[in-house]
Amino acid sequence: MSKRLLSLIKPRQNPNSKPAKIPHYEPHIKKLANEACNLLRTHQNWDKFLEPQLAEESIEASEIAHLVFDRIGDVGLGLKFYEWFTNRKYCSPLDGYAFSSLLKLLGSNRVFDEVENVLICMKNDGILPTIDAFDVLIRAYSDSGLVDKARELYRLVNDKFDCMPSVYACNSLLNGLVKCRRMEVALVVYDEMLKRDGGGGGGRCCFDNYSTSIMVRGLCERGKVDEGRKLIEDRWGKDCVPNVVFYNTLIDGYCKRGEIARANCLLLEMKLKGFLPTVETYGAMINGLCREGKFEEVDKLLEEMKMRGLTVNVQIHNNIIDFRYKHGCSVEPYDMVRRMKESYCKPDIMTYNILISGLCNNGNVKEANAFLEQARKRGLTPDQYSYTPFVHFYCKQGDPDRASSLLIEMTERGHKPDMVTYGALVHGLVVRGEIEAASNIRKQMIERGVIPDAGIYNVLMSGLFRKGMLSAAKQLLCEMLDHKVHPDAFVYTTLVDGFSRNGNLDEAKKIFELAVEKDLDPGVVGYNAMIKSYSRLGRMNDAMLCFQKMTQRHLSPDEFTYSTLIDGYVKQHDLSNALRMFRKMVEKKLKPNVVTYTSLINGYCRQGDTFGAEKIFKEMLCHGLMPNVITYSILIGGFCKEGNLVKAASTFEGMLMSKCTPNNVTFNYLVNGFTNIVPAAIAEKEYDTEKHENSIFLNLFKRMLSDNLSPRKSVYNCILIYLCQHRMLTTALQLIQRIMNRNILDESFTFVALLHGLCLEGRSREWRNLITFSLNEQEIYIALRYSKLLDMYLPKGTSSDVSFILHLLLENCKFNGHEAEHRTASAR
Repeated sequence: MSKRLLSLIKPRQNPNSKPAKIPHYEPHIKKLANEACNLLRTHQNWDKFLEPQLAEESIEASEIAHLVFDRIGDVGLGLKFYEWFTNRKYCSPLDGYAFSSLLKLLGSNRVFDEVENVLICMKNDGILPTIDAFDVLIRAYSDSGLVDKARELYRLVNDKFDCMPSVYACNSLLNGLVKCRRMEVALVVYDEMLKRDGGGGGGRCCFDNYSTSIMVRGLCERGKVDEGRKLIEDRWGKDCVPNVVFYNTLIDGYCKRGEIARANCLLLEMKLKGFLPTVETYGAMINGLCREGKFEEVDKLLEEMKMRGLTVNVQIHNNIIDFRYKHGCSVEPYDMVRRMKESYCKPDIMTYNILISGLCNNGNVKEANAFLEQARKRGLTPDQYSYTPFVHFYCKQGDPDRASSLLIEMTERGHKPDMVTYGALVHGLVVRGEIEAASNIRKQMIERGVIPDAGIYNVLMSGLFRKGMLSAAKQLLCEMLDHKVHPDAFVYTTLVDGFSRNGNLDEAKKIFELAVEKDLDPGVVGYNAMIKSYSRLGRMNDAMLCFQKMTQRHLSPDEFTYSTLIDGYVKQHDLSNALRMFRKMVEKKLKPNVVTYTSLINGYCRQGDTFGAEKIFKEMLCHGLMPNVITYSILIGGFCKEGNLVKAASTFEGMLMSKCTPNNVTFNYLVNGFTNIVPAAIAEKEYDTEKHENSIFLNLFKRMLSDNLSPRKSVYNCILIYLCQHRMLTTALQLIQRIMNRNILDESFTFVALLHGLCLEGRSREWRNLITFSLNEQEIYIALRYSKLLDMYLPKGTSSDVSFILHLLLENCKFNGHEAEHRTASAR
């Protein structure tokens, strides 16, 4: 109800007066009211029968209206009677009791539009509803989530009657506020209930244990368990919890916060005070232990429940199975179902949904299908949550067509796909880059009455931005707003990042400022996106201003914030400020990640300070962080640019030994470095040291140069051989495919590289299928020579069939050569 409407309702006389007691009705009036109700229920033309009876008894319709509204039960019939009454001429108006009874009928049936119409009529007659009517309306509005309207009515009772609504109405309001996460308002109402309990309104009770229980639950749900306990202590005295419900609420609150030890202490205290733990008590404890992955302790509690004669319900079983999957523990689905049956607990559709989801996530889609069929055979009706895991699975497998077919099947079976199901399919299509198909799914959703939420719009806009489709992204935003779907912080972040990434910083800035202006705090993620936008364009002053605004709004910058600023300064060749931000980051107890260290390594390399870059690299390793392909590539590029090929090769070797797959940037750095330097600059002394004497890469490179191969050919062949030597055959084949037409690779080296790679992977018998070209006798000799060199670097206890295969090829080649000579001689 609007404030304007409430302000129009005024009592006839004293604003603080209480409504009079309900008048006593004579038996003949009660009888006529009952007859009116029967006529309304049984006759279409009931009014033609009622009018003569009213005239015969000389009774006004207004005299029976109160009783009719009270007894009719059917809101539709009640409204018919009200419409008939208001259309009659020369009729006494309804009094406050009749109007109040109508309001109670309308409120109980949630017909809120008619409630407001009736209140307007009451206002016109200067009539105030009874407190009982207000109680019903407060409860109805609260239970429907319309807590603001409920609170207006609650306030009106306080103001007009100088008392509180009933305890049931107050508790409904409290419950509604807590559900809507309006704890601050709920606490105000709760305090008023405490102050007014038993006071005003003839000593009406407006507070009970349930009131406190609601508040404790609300505080616990927000993680404020200690405040919830204090609320109990303030009411009943220190260390005094009046019943098991409070214990259960607090135990559940501590468990959800991960404070299992405190929850367990409360459980022990509960037992010492003589309260017997209920299924809900054990359920809360088991749920908390499952979150922590402490399944051995869960088993102990299950045994304790069994000893106390308590039946483990299906919800507890479902939680255990769900968390076992989430913690990566082994789950035997058939065994789980068997155990449930043994404990006289029937699996429900939720049980099967959890098992199906877990199996699909583990790739066991065939077994998941078997469980779906089992659920049907047991008389359970699969729902959208039964099918959604399959949609997720096929999308992850890169098969959105199969996922779409499943969606159609699901619809044909009468199951309406929900937001989660559609969201899975949209996300899968966007990941594959099929934006148009994802947009079609969005249209299907809208046609079937499922309006996409902010998350789905966010995924779609993100995909459009990645494709550079800015106008389409804007159009989607307009559609989102037209459907009354309000952008959240993540949507604003996507918009900011998308526009700035596509070079439209002004638009990104407007959207960011709009979010702040609407008091929809973009949060750390939103500020990070804006800082990244400025940093990407080198506007570090603006990035730092944004950083300062972020801290002023009491938002704590995270690792990403600092890493973004460090990277931005590095790209502006401002290593000193990058290091300053790094020190500040460490002071804030934030752990630098791979991106942070990589940016600093890049900063040192840009200044030609590879010594500083190496120092940062070693520090990174000391902190247990594994360098990625970008880290290694930057360091290799830095060594190559300063001509330190020994360290460049050593870093490349370390990269492959760490199983980090190089990319084209890595290869280009090595090729340019080893090609641009004068071969003679690789001095002999660099190979004589103990540190580098086993460097395969450098030894091969040197050997190839001595065999009159160009530096460019030599380095490419070295890279190829070294990739195969470290069992990166797929990457080697991709490199061959990329440079096949450049006349860079020598077939002898390519052959021996691939052959070594296959033999190391135990696939020596497959070489004829993979290596399609053949070598002549001279090329086989070259391959043999390099094969012997590579054999020297084989791991201990490892043998290779490469030399054996090459010797067989050589013999075949010689035999074929002799045969050819013999045929030529015979022909002569």
